[in-house]
Amino acid sequence: MPESDSRWEQTDLLSLSLVTPDSAPPPAAAEPLQPVAEREAESAAAAENQTVVALAPEARPDAGAAAEASAGPSAPCVDLPSFTSAARSLPACPQRLLILDTETTGLSPNAGQCIEVGAVLFHVPSRSVLTQVSFLLPCPSNPAQVVNGIDAAVSRLPQPWQEGLRCFEAMVASADALVAHNVPFDRQWFGLGALPPLQAPWICTMEDIRWPAERQLRPTPSLRDLALAYGVPVWAAHRALTDCLYLVQVFERCDELEELLQVALEPRRLYRARLSYAERHRAKEAGFRWNDPVQGAWTRRLSQRSWRR
Repeated sequence: MPESDSRWEQTDLLSLSLVTPDSAPPPAAAEPLQPVAEREAESAAAAENQTVVALAPEARPDAGAAAEASAGPSAPCVDLPSFTSAARSLPACPQRLLILDTETTGLSPNAGQCIEVGAVLFHVPSRSVLTQVSFLLPCPSNPAQVVNGIDAAVSRLPQPWQEGLRCFEAMVASADALVAHNVPFDRQWFGLGALPPLQAPWICTMEDIRWPAERQLRPTPSLRDLALAYGVPVWAAHRALTDCLYLVQVFERCDELEELLQVALEPRRLYRARLSYAERHRAKEAGFRWNDPVQGAWTRRLSQRSWRR
């Protein structure tokens, strides 16, 4: 995150504090980050790559002291799914990335289904595309047509989508890691309906990769901003393969890609920013999300190295 905004300091193994630059004292209204629950050992945490957050409501004028009191010192903790899998060993840097994107008829599986999958198998050392595929999944309706431009009737036209799905599965088997821009959204559709569950490690280009400072990107940039920062023309949006190709072109132009991927695969935990309502902009500027995935809280997944950035 920009040094002019804030920096992270590690105070102990599993506790973080939000502090301002050395030249300025922290605001009186700001509270420290809510520490995560204690883990049995650092090595076990790294191996399991658990993501743990202490649940507590955000301090808001409409919540007041009663909301803070409701959390209490023994607020419950919840295990959240990690992006990486300890069951699968990785090379020092992934050699083959499966860059994927989905188009859907709703924002969650409870409100819609996946209508399109796009994927590109990308070879990191040569910065080359090996294979690419895109296919529609038959859907009865598409309330999100205004966003993705996919007519549900077109998705039901005769097409070899089953063969496209088999090609996609072969690409998954060949990949060292899966890449998406906003992993929590895309990965929720796999393992449902015709789409297979995906067990390979995930890398989120919006949240896991710390893009070079000279690109002048926000901590969690949009795909459009990321593409433009690397000189990639944005000529269309919201079709699965098109969005994958934007990431391909960013990777092709990124000289430090290997280092960024290695850092992106480091274990992460989810932390909650404890800030006053008046200081909520600080959490947003630092890349924290409101209500996602913990309701009533500003949270972000951070690796140990990112604490020191």
